[in-house]
Amino acid sequence: MSIETPQPGNDVAAGAGITLSMQAVYLKDCSFEAPQGPRVVGEWSPQIGLDINTAVSNIAGDLHEVLLTVTVSAKQGEQTMFLAEVKQAGAFLMQNLAEPDFRRAVGVVCPNVLFPYARAVVSHLVSQGGFPQLLLPPVNFEMLFANSNAQAAGVAKN
Repeated sequence: MSIETPQPGNDVAAGAGITLSMQAVYLKDCSFEAPQGPRVVGEWSPQIGLDINTAVSNIAGDLHEVLLTVTVSAKQGEQTMFLAEVKQAGAFLMQNLAEPDFRRAVGVVCPNVLFPYARAVVSHLVSQGGFPQLLLPPVNFEMLFANSNAQAAGVAKN
C-alpha cells in the first residue's frame, strides 16, 4: 500500500510529496482465555463484546508503528466463556503529512489495513479454543474517527 501525491511548495524538494506506505504487518501480542473451557450448557448464544483501540508510536524518523488492539469477550449469562485480545501492528512510512492527515491515517487508513489481519487471528484463536467459529463484522473506522473527533470537539467546547 502506498499513497503518494506531489505537494506544491518551496519547502518540499522537487519530486517529494506526501507518502503513506506500509512497510510491515505483524502480530505484536495476543492472548486467549477460556475460564471454563469450551463447555457450554444449553444452547450456544453468547453476548459478544467488541472493543477496538488504536495507538501510534514513532519507530525512527518518519517510520511509525500503528497498533490496533481488538478485544473480544463472549458471555453466556453471567459466565465469561472466552476473552481474546489481539494486538496487530504495522510499520508505516508517513512523510510530509499535515497534522489532520496524520491523525486520519492513524485513525482510519492504517486500522483499515490492520483489521483483516486481527480479525483472522481472533477467528483462529476462538476456533482453536474449542468454540464455534467467530467472524467479526466489518468495522467502519471512518465513522469511529468522525465520532471521536465530534466527542473531542464537544469536550473542548465545555
